[in-house]
Amino acid sequence: MPDQNKELQKAGLKVTMPRLKILELLETADEGHLSAEEIYQRLLEEGEQTGLATVYRVLTQFESAGLVLRHNFEGGKAVYEIDSGSHHDHMVCTETGRVIEFHSEEIEQLQDRIAAEHGYELTDHSLVLYVRPKK
Repeated sequence: MPDQNKELQKAGLKVTMPRLKILELLETADEGHLSAEEIYQRLLEEGEQTGLATVYRVLTQFESAGLVLRHNFEGGKAVYEIDSGSHHDHMVCTETGRVIEFHSEEIEQLQDRIAAEHGYELTDHSLVLYVRPKK
């Protein structure tokens, strides 16, 4: 947990066990995106005595400190992921709710070109594709 200690201290947050555990869960999540409820459930499964309100409070602090990104995908709850500093877009499966990260240089260039064609410079964007398995 030394790396998590440094991350919290760098973000100006006091190192506490709930913060360390939540940060660790987010960093090690296979699927990369967890809701507050999923984090709370995993803490319970690990025998941690952290309340749901604490999970929400810590996630809000992490978001304010720039440690995590919150996404509100259509039709679902907010999910959180570690802010790695690198840009990526998302696909959300409408049947399972699974979130898939992807990066496409072609899409990035097209968005820049479209903004320029309308007399603008792209400063930021968020792209979410809603998908379902092929049948």
